[in-house]
Amino acid sequence: MDRFIPSRSAIDLEVAHYNLVGNSPLKSLNQNIEVASPSKELYKQRLSERLMGDSKENGKILAFKSKAPAPPEGYVNQMTEVYTQQSGNAPTKKVMRSLPQAPERILDAPDLVDDYYLNLLDWSCNNIIAVALGSAVYLWNAETGTVDPLMETNTDGDDYVTSISWGKDGKHIAIGTNSAEVQIWDADRQRQVRTLKGHAARVGALAWNGTTLASGGRDTNILQHDVRIRDHLTATLVGHEQEVCGLKYSPSGQLASGGNDNLLHIWDSNSISRGGTYLHRLDQHQAAVKALAWCPFQSNLLATGGGTADRTIKFWNTQTGAMLNSIDTHSQVCALQWNSHEREILSSHGYSQNQLCLWKYPTMAKIAEFNGHSARVLHMAQNPTGDTIVSAAADETMRFWRVFKEKDSSIAKARNPTSNSKSVLKSVNIR
Repeated sequence: MDRFIPSRSAIDLEVAHYNLVGNSPLKSLNQNIEVASPSKELYKQRLSERLMGDSKENGKILAFKSKAPAPPEGYVNQMTEVYTQQSGNAPTKKVMRSLPQAPERILDAPDLVDDYYLNLLDWSCNNIIAVALGSAVYLWNAETGTVDPLMETNTDGDDYVTSISWGKDGKHIAIGTNSAEVQIWDADRQRQVRTLKGHAARVGALAWNGTTLASGGRDTNILQHDVRIRDHLTATLVGHEQEVCGLKYSPSGQLASGGNDNLLHIWDSNSISRGGTYLHRLDQHQAAVKALAWCPFQSNLLATGGGTADRTIKFWNTQTGAMLNSIDTHSQVCALQWNSHEREILSSHGYSQNQLCLWKYPTMAKIAEFNGHSARVLHMAQNPTGDTIVSAAADETMRFWRVFKEKDSSIAKARNPTSNSKSVLKSVNIR
């Protein structure tokens, strides 16, 4: 074991020596004799000189100066640029965008069928709007403003157009009719390509997934068609008890279907291959489920809207079937559109407000209301750049709202002719 070697660095050796050999105060325990150390006296003297300025050679340690001494001539602080330079990643103040108080353009849409369960409006990737007016379908070019009639059903009977949906190529359009047919048209050549049969009642909903077309009818069935082959019918999806009024494919291939039976079904390729059974059956809505919208920034997030007896917007995790949120809008929900640039969702409503509402997701705080329609706003569609929404209502008008701001505003201005102030509130009869 190492020896203990005491440290005597804190011992004053002069005082110790004086106590041992001099007149030590220990000789008399009853006497208080102050021991003065020469080294301590010297320390006190020098400390007093420094602090109190008793020495002529040295001033106070904390002496007051009128200003800081100037740096030596030619001295440059190398850190000045570091502290004064603004960081490239520094957060900038978010600029709030202005929201329109009125539509940028209004078009007449006479004979637009006032039926909640139909889908009569769509906007293609080539910037062409297709709208069904009675027994005819018209194409409105958003760049040139020209209107071209595409087709018309047999006017001898009571046939009329009940649904339309653009293909992803922007060239082909599917049209459902009251006579239970699905027609495929080439919009560029304005000619019918083929007719798809299989439904026993009107076809009120259509949705594309590549070359696969899903159609939903009043016969409660959902049919899947492969438009490339002669025997086009590839699957029959059975699950609804009343008319199918909403169909939407997600980018990942899941199919959401809503019906007048208040049911929402989620289908995927695996469930369809197992005999056409649904993946999830969701019955939390209290009215018809027509409004469907897949989230652009989360693949398994679906928003749905209910009819007059329900009036809610609900959000679902389609992988688990869990309902994530539900908000009461106090009005019939007719259509939903997500903002592809911000976490926002736009809803259109019927009784009793007949308006559009912009909501912040996921808090569902209402950002703005857009008024102008005098009847229920049945349909909405979004332009290719994602900044403008067109709404079609039972008041037989179509209104354009620039509610979503595109990230590159110069591109939006070049592609979006509806932003031209000269066309604001100009009424054009597209019939």
